[in-house]
Amino acid sequence: MLLSVSNLTVSYDRAMLVNDISMQVDSGELISLVGPNGAGKSTILRAITGLVAWEKEMLRGTAGGDVTLEGQVSFDGQSIDKMPAHDIVKLGLVHCPERRRPFREMSVLDNLMAGSFLFKDHEESHRILETVYELFPVLKERSKQISGTLSGGEQQMLAIGRALMSRPKLLLIDEPSTGLAPLLREEVFNKIMEIKALGITILLVEQEVATVFKMASRNYVLSSGKIIAEGVGEELLEDEVIRKTYLGL
Repeated sequence: MLLSVSNLTVSYDRAMLVNDISMQVDSGELISLVGPNGAGKSTILRAITGLVAWEKEMLRGTAGGDVTLEGQVSFDGQSIDKMPAHDIVKLGLVHCPERRRPFREMSVLDNLMAGSFLFKDHEESHRILETVYELFPVLKERSKQISGTLSGGEQQMLAIGRALMSRPKLLLIDEPSTGLAPLLREEVFNKIMEIKALGITILLVEQEVATVFKMASRNYVLSSGKIIAEGVGEELLEDEVIRKTYLGL
């Protein structure tokens, strides 16, 4: 088992966003986490990668609110639920956030290299850069272009490429198809499958349920902060209540 999440609960200002969830990801899998907006999907990814814990420390003793984080997270046999986010990245657990978020005033190349800033092996970084360019040739073509001038699809490819520069064993990808035209969505999903073929395990949060159910080994369905179903896509789609109420299909 590569990732294990046990009894994870996250609350902001006493509003419970994630309620006692447990899940696991085995090496080599592509697992999806689906559900309606506001179900807690992004919060789970942020909790796994240490960002919720970081926010908790930032808000301590301020008027900004209160964050409660409980539960256990282990990665590759090591407990990480109390580990700083940057140390989690060094272990190979990498988060590609929603809304792409490039460093808009920096070039494409500088954005990509920022993904490897925790590592000192520059030769390895350049080897990974070539792999990213093979996956996303448009990033090589636009390597000197300012990232804020890229199209939405190109920015999504840049976000994934930057995450790959951090040398993930497990890549958490949050809503990669948001705001993209259908053809671009299809291209991004194809690239995610190519990344899986490279041996990188993937946990994917996505609204395009029909597509990810075909891609994923297993799926977790989330509603109101709770996992209400788990299984392969065909099984979940046979449940009319889940299909209509939680997946909108």
